[in-house]
Parts: sequence; C-alpha cells; structure tokens
Amino acid sequence: MLKFLKIIFTWWNSQTIGTFLNTLFFGKLVGIDDSKNKYYVDSKDRRWVIFNSEVEATKIPPEWHAWIHHLIKEVPTKAEFAKYGWQKDHQENKTGTDEAYNPNKYKPQTKADYESWRP
Repeated sequence: MLKFLKIIFTWWNSQTIGTFLNTLFFGKLVGIDDSKNKYYVDSKDRRWVIFNSEVEATKIPPEWHAWIHHLIKEVPTKAEFAKYGWQKDHQENKTGTDEAYNPNKYKPQTKADYESWRP
C-alpha cells in the first residue's frame, strides 16, 4: 500500500502514475539489469526505465545507457557486454554520501606557514 501511495504522490520513487499507466498499456518489457531496473519499449520505439528504488540516472549501467539513448539497436545481453578482469563494476554517483571522492583524504597533512585568525 505504501509503494502505491509513493507512486501516486512522488516522482522520485520508481515511477509516476502517468508512467505506470503508459507502461501498463503500451510498454513491452525488454530487459532487467543487475540492479533490478526494468527497461521498456513501445511500438514507436520510445524507450524508458523503471528504477528499482529512487530515480537516479547514474544507476543505469553503460550498456543500458547506450540502449536507452538509441546508440545501439539490440537489447544488451550479458554475453555481449562481458567485463574484462581489469574493469570495475558500475557504481552510481556517490556525491553527497560518505563514499564520495575527497582528494584531501589522500593528501598528506602538512602544517601551514601561517595561523588562521579565525578559530
């Protein structure tokens, strides 16, 4: 029940009511990625994604990003986009989280040549 209310009243949780109805009547499921995001297409070759959790564009892996933006025609398969041993797994944008990149975390701390007048 809570998920249904989130669909009606928010756009950042999975999908809106308009997207739900469009998917229900016109959408054809073409695939699901490792994050359980679902990808749809309609008869006019419009493509969209229904996110598993919060709507965040960086959660789409590169192969599905290429498909969504019509850079490739065929639906991505795991065999076609197999990763090499040196490739990292896809991660969403970590900005604003504790896992965000901070260059000062890796820099050695040095003492300044001056004293700040602010405490």
